[in-house]
Amino acid sequence: MSGRQVTVVADGEADPILDALAGAETDVTVETLAPADVVSKTGCDARLVVVIGGPALLAAARSLPESPIVLVDTGAGRYDVSAAAVGAAVDAATADTLETVAHPVLDVSVADERAGTAVLDATLLTIDPARISEFAVGSDDGWMESIRADGVVVATPLGSTGYAHAVGGPVLAPGTGLVAAPISAYAMDVRPWVLRPPVSVSVERDEARVTLRLDDEVTRPVPPDVPVDITVGASVSVVVPQQFAEE
Repeated sequence: MSGRQVTVVADGEADPILDALAGAETDVTVETLAPADVVSKTGCDARLVVVIGGPALLAAARSLPESPIVLVDTGAGRYDVSAAAVGAAVDAATADTLETVAHPVLDVSVADERAGTAVLDATLLTIDPARISEFAVGSDDGWMESIRADGVVVATPLGSTGYAHAVGGPVLAPGTGLVAAPISAYAMDVRPWVLRPPVSVSVERDEARVTLRLDDEVTRPVPPDVPVDITVGASVSVVVPQQFAEE
């Protein structure tokens, strides 16, 4: 990685980040991209990739950069770094003292056919009003559970701060697995599960139409008894924000 280049992927205004980079001790060259302009291996020659906003996070992570990613205002909760700390992150990267963690990027297939990737979560969701379906959730160790619900969301640690958390799932630390959380479960005693990948989900009853959503995109309908397999296909290196807690 170059000691001088920083790639900024911004969903909107990037001035606060550019100001923070101007205050870094390290003299850097900044490349600014919109999420739509991100290509595979974006920032692979950069010291850091700084992403601003949720769309920028998805675009950058899906490109699988070799450089660490700094998250700013992405909605990822505990994983977001303040804009003011970005300059310190660049300095730490240059000094080889930057703390990072690996976060999974999910590969998702339907009936052994690749459906796409997910950085945050993969969701099976009933789309017919006032109708619930029955879903099966299983892990590679043979565990299986059936639930009646509006849907089920399987989230990475990054995604565990979003939709999965809103429907009752825990916020996961890096490396702890995936969380599978039912959406509006019919039974009150149903709770989320933290599972080691791979994870399989499926529709068990043909009572309503169900679609597969990967992050922010609806990808396809899912018929009953067709397995949706969720595996960890790759990982991205994410900067740990706690090291800049006092910045």
